[in-house]
Amino acid sequence: MDELDVQMFIISNDTPEEQLALYQALEEEFGESLPFISDPELQIAELFDVKNEDVGFFRGYGMLDTEGNVVFNTTNDHWGEEFDKTAKEIKEEYNKLIN
Repeated sequence: MDELDVQMFIISNDTPEEQLALYQALEEEFGESLPFISDPELQIAELFDVKNEDVGFFRGYGMLDTEGNVVFNTTNDHWGEEFDKTAKEIKEEYNKLIN
C-alpha cells in the first residue's frame, strides 16, 4: 500500500514491552512491521466506537481523515490473514476521500 499517501499504525493498549515483542514477531514473520501507538486509556478505541467499559474489543482497521475524524472502520479479527481484502477496502475508502 505504498502508493497511498497514508501513515499506518497498530494501536494497542499493551505495555511498551509487549508492543516491542509484537513488533518483532510481525517483523520476523512478515519481514516488516508497523509502528505501534500506545492507547492505554483507550481514547482511540473510544474514537472508533470500539471501547467496551475498560477494554477495547476491536480487532480490525479504520481510517482517520486529516482532521482526525473517523472515515470508516471495519471489525475483522482476520484482517491480517485476509490482507488482500483489507488492502482493497482501505484503498477504496482512501479513494473516496481524495475524489
